[in-house]
Amino acid sequence: MLSIVLPCFNPPKNWELNVIQSIKSISEIIPHEKIELIIVNDGTTQNEFIHQYKAIQKEFKQFQFIDNLHNMGKGHAIRTGIQACSGDLIIYTDIDFPYTTKSFLEIYHAISNQLDVAIGVKDAKYYEKVPVFRRFISKTLRFIIGIFLRLPITDTQCGLKGLKKEFKPLFLSTTISRYLFDLEFVRLCFRSKSKINIQAIPITLNDNIVFRSMNPKILVQELGNFIMILLRS
Repeated sequence: MLSIVLPCFNPPKNWELNVIQSIKSISEIIPHEKIELIIVNDGTTQNEFIHQYKAIQKEFKQFQFIDNLHNMGKGHAIRTGIQACSGDLIIYTDIDFPYTTKSFLEIYHAISNQLDVAIGVKDAKYYEKVPVFRRFISKTLRFIIGIFLRLPITDTQCGLKGLKKEFKPLFLSTTISRYLFDLEFVRLCFRSKSKINIQAIPITLNDNIVFRSMNPKILVQELGNFIMILLRS
C-alpha cells in the first residue's frame, strides 16, 4: 500500500477537486498499488470544509481525515498523518499538489526500488516560477545549510518526499512543528547510525501554482529552529 499524506490549512478554492483528480491520475498509472489517502486539517477556518471532505470520501475507500482544531504547523500535521499511515511506502506533499504527476511518480518509483528515502529537490526551472522574495529565502537557506550543516543535500524544503515504512519512526522523532521539520528529518537521515539509502530527486512545479505570501513572524521562528538544529549533537 502507498500512503499519501496531505497537510491542509486554509487551502485554495476547489482544492478538493484537484486532490481527487491528482489521486485518480496517480492511481491510473500505478493500478497495482493500493492507495491510502490521509488528509490532516491543521486548523482550517473555512466553513465549507466539511462538504469538501465528504466529496473526497465518496471517491476513495482508503481515506482518513484527521482534524486538528488548532493550527499546529505543517511539521506537526505531517507527523500526525505519518503516524496514522499503514502503507509500506509513504509520500507526503502539499494539498494543492504543486508538483507534476511525473515528479510524484519519480519519488514513488525511487522508494519502490532501491531508495529508503527520496528527497524531492527543485529542478533548474523552479526558480523561474517563484516570487523574488521566496527565491531569495530558498537560496539563502540552501547556502546556510551547505556552510553550517554540510549536508550532501542542501535543498531540504521542497514539499515532496517519500520514505519506506521502516523509516517512519525516524521521521516521527522530529520535533519541529513548522517548516524546518524537513531539514530536521534530512539531517537525522544523514546522521543515523543505520545506513540509509537516501537520494535527491529533481522535481518540477506545475505551471498554474499560486504561492502564498510568507509571514515574517514565521521566518523569525524558523531562525530559532535552525539554531536548535545546528546546536543539536
